Amino acid sequence: MSFDPRSLERLKELGRSLPEPIAPPQQNTDHPLKATEKRHRIETEDNPERLFQELMKASSDGTVPEHLMARLKDAERHVATQNKAKATAQTPPSSQTLSRQPLRGGQGKTTRPSRPKVADGSEEESLYVAFGQLLLEDDEDSI
Repeated sequence: MSFDPRSLERLKELGRSLPEPIAPPQQNTDHPLKATEKRHRIETEDNPERLFQELMKASSDGTVPEHLMARLKDAERHVATQNKAKATAQTPPSSQTLSRQPLRGGQGKTTRPSRPKVADGSEEESLYVAFGQLLLEDDEDSI
């Protein structure tokens, strides 16, 4: 880049009159926290139950800001989807259970009761039988 003699002289004059080197810019306090900086447990907690406890500890009157409530709801949704994914991964669909269920159209109850596998004559079986009879009595009363 070329300067005319007058501009070059002006630049040299300014260079002589400059004070000490300019101080580096100060750190902005509005910048997001770095991963190495310590953050509050409310910001780092992923477990919804613990997050709720931390929110209640931090709140003097029990109110929680909307952005923190949204964070809590997101954490709950995340845990629910993880649990649902685990449940579906552990129990693959069986073609036998699907074919046993009757296909009925229309309104009304469409589920068939399924009895759990319990030992014959056990107390647990008698409780299931008694409970089933109570349900049938309720159905007869409501008709």
